[in-house]
Amino acid sequence: MASELPTDFLSGGEGDRRSFFRSTLGRLARAAGKRAESRVVRQRYLRPPGALDELEFLAACTRCGDCIPVCPVHAIIKVSSREGFAAGTPMIDARIQACVACADMPCAAACPTDALTVPENGWAGYRMAALELEPERCIAFHGAECGVCADACPIGEAAISMDEGKRPVIKAEGCVGCGSCVRACVTSPSSLKLHY
Repeated sequence: MASELPTDFLSGGEGDRRSFFRSTLGRLARAAGKRAESRVVRQRYLRPPGALDELEFLAACTRCGDCIPVCPVHAIIKVSSREGFAAGTPMIDARIQACVACADMPCAAACPTDALTVPENGWAGYRMAALELEPERCIAFHGAECGVCADACPIGEAAISMDEGKRPVIKAEGCVGCGSCVRACVTSPSSLKLHY
């Protein structure tokens, strides 16, 4: 049995053991949280910028709607009353109206709780969702000139650009997952998909 424990646990002092148990308990707590989240969260939503992780967000959001009227492009709507625990919480449907990555995040600033908070470094390093390009759908991969996704991106070339063959290139490190390119895409369904 002892041979299954990490060598740093066996040979280390009290501090190493504490670190080992803290790390192990942290992993167990995260795994339990994920299992609980999968039971509570039936559907995921694209939340306004600065949102907590989904379970924490659902617990912290008062459903006040203060974030909705301050959005300059009216991208934030409420989740339907038929959607259980998420009912009345703010979401963005990028297919209807995408977030435009406002520099000052007025929606997050308007939140009276910590459900939405302006990240310390603003958009730098912040991601609402991950973006995926489906080349088999994208007309640029089939010889047509396009580029509307790159033109629509409020972040610019740091998030999406066109390569030498005039095909879109997603830059995960710069993309904030606002959905502007998803909405702008000319294919139906869109060649771009958000994962949140």
